[in-house]
Amino acid sequence: MAQPYQQQLKIRTGVYVFLKETINPVVLYFDNPQGAFEELKQAMKSATPVLVDKQANGPVKRLCVISNQIRGLALQDEQYQ
Repeated sequence: MAQPYQQQLKIRTGVYVFLKETINPVVLYFDNPQGAFEELKQAMKSATPVLVDKQANGPVKRLCVISNQIRGLALQDEQYQ
């Protein structure tokens, strides 16, 4: 009798950055996604535009954008192998 295939799925959290003038969000992966989310949220709420420069892990290695170009943010858990 064959044993069921046991697959270990891992969870990682992506920070989705929605920018003006784009349709798809930029997905960034960080060691501390909650901290990066809070930093981006503070920059987005600032009254004066500031340069946001974030180093990330994953396919997109770096994000450099003016804070007034950020339209929205989201956190999403994703499964991967």
